Amino acid sequence: MGDIRIGTSGWHYPSGAGTWNGVFYPQRRPRGFDELAYYAERFDTVEINSSFYRAPEAAMTAGWVRRTPPDFAFAVKLYQKFTHPEMYLRRQGVTDWDVTREDLDAFRAGIGPIADAGRLAALLVQFPSSFQADPDTKGYLDWLLDALQAYPLAVELRHRSWSDDATATREVLEARRAAWVLIDEPKFRSSIRQQAGATMDSAAPLAYVRLHGRNATNWWDHETADDRYNYLYAPDELRPFAEAARTAAQKKRVLMYFNNHFSAKAVANAAVLKRDL
Repeated sequence: MGDIRIGTSGWHYPSGAGTWNGVFYPQRRPRGFDELAYYAERFDTVEINSSFYRAPEAAMTAGWVRRTPPDFAFAVKLYQKFTHPEMYLRRQGVTDWDVTREDLDAFRAGIGPIADAGRLAALLVQFPSSFQADPDTKGYLDWLLDALQAYPLAVELRHRSWSDDATATREVLEARRAAWVLIDEPKFRSSIRQQAGATMDSAAPLAYVRLHGRNATNWWDHETADDRYNYLYAPDELRPFAEAARTAAQKKRVLMYFNNHFSAKAVANAAVLKRDL
């Protein structure tokens, strides 16, 4: 059996109905309580989501390395400027979207302490459901992966056009040794279609799985964004992913992250999957 790492997407959920406080973290905390250190005592990897909303700074990522064991691994989500132009423009209050090598160099510097310590499990390149397969998007994807090829790469594609022409998509990703992320989420007409075994069996040196939950009712219609992740997987729903992970691990490292973070349900499901494996 190869290296299978199981964790959650993020570790800091301090407020709202879906807080982790009093569920995973103690309600009353001793002075100096460190959430990341507490998390790292129970899991050996985490997916960094904060890097999507704000490009990380080296001082911060160096602190994450210091606060975790030497064998603890980070998957880092790429900054939204590179993958979600509309979201970036809206959040930054600017009108022009222009991605440059200088932007990439700044991001590289920010994650440098993680990469230099040999603690970078993968760089997650996540695109929105509006990112459809066409010549322009394929060209941009190839350019971006080429610029980031020094890192282990995983690409999350959500629109069905990518799986409708799966052969062409595989060619783009495998040319850069990037893993095609297997995602589990509610399926709608335009949602990507994937089979666990086929998606995880590629030329990439790693397999990457993200489980977002299956709360179809609140996926698009919700009071807060956290509501869509209010879902607890049943053991039977996790079993196919465990089987696919066992098979893939015979050839490569497998990374599996739960993003159904509402009320620490991701923690519960990650613990169940760890037990099963």
